Amino acid sequence: MRVSIGMVGSVTSLAGGSVTRLVIAALFFAVSVTAVVIGVTGAVFTDTQSVGANTFTAGTVDIAASPASAVVSFSSMAPGDEVVGALTVDNDGSLELRYAVTSTTTENVMAADLDMTIKTGVTTCTIGGFAADGTIVYGPDDLGSTAGIDVIGDPAQGVQGGERVLAGAGSEVLCIRVLLPLSIGNASQGVTTTAQFNFAAEQTANN
Repeated sequence: MRVSIGMVGSVTSLAGGSVTRLVIAALFFAVSVTAVVIGVTGAVFTDTQSVGANTFTAGTVDIAASPASAVVSFSSMAPGDEVVGALTVDNDGSLELRYAVTSTTTENVMAADLDMTIKTGVTTCTIGGFAADGTIVYGPDDLGSTAGIDVIGDPAQGVQGGERVLAGAGSEVLCIRVLLPLSIGNASQGVTTTAQFNFAAEQTANN
């Protein structure tokens, strides 16, 4: 028993300093870890808030014209005759738009002889009322052509000269007069031409 105790005492005596330092370091590390754990897990006041209903709806561009056909027509037209008709343009969409109009005809001879004038702001769209007031936006010039003539603005995208602007749900009246001048020759005699007005609309916002 004494031998065993003496041997243990010798080992302790030889390595005591190193063991003591290891024990102190371990205790210091344990205390440090404990302090960190206590700091992390301490009580903290918190709160949350949600902001919902972030809804987006795209606007619309929707142009309409009435009547849908035969706004100006004349059978057996003689030189000197004229016809006037009102065409209502509506913006049925929610966005402000700009629009252009192209006139395409079924032939070119009589279409070139006919003079068309388009006005806005005419109080009464009749032959007498057409001459009384309003602002000319086209003509007098050709009714159209088979290739198409831009009679209001330009259908190309972006801002173009002469285009008309309508607010969302807005409208305006185009008063159209078509005249067969007294000065024409016989080339249009017996000829029939039909014009189609094509409307092109686009948003004005960011465009």
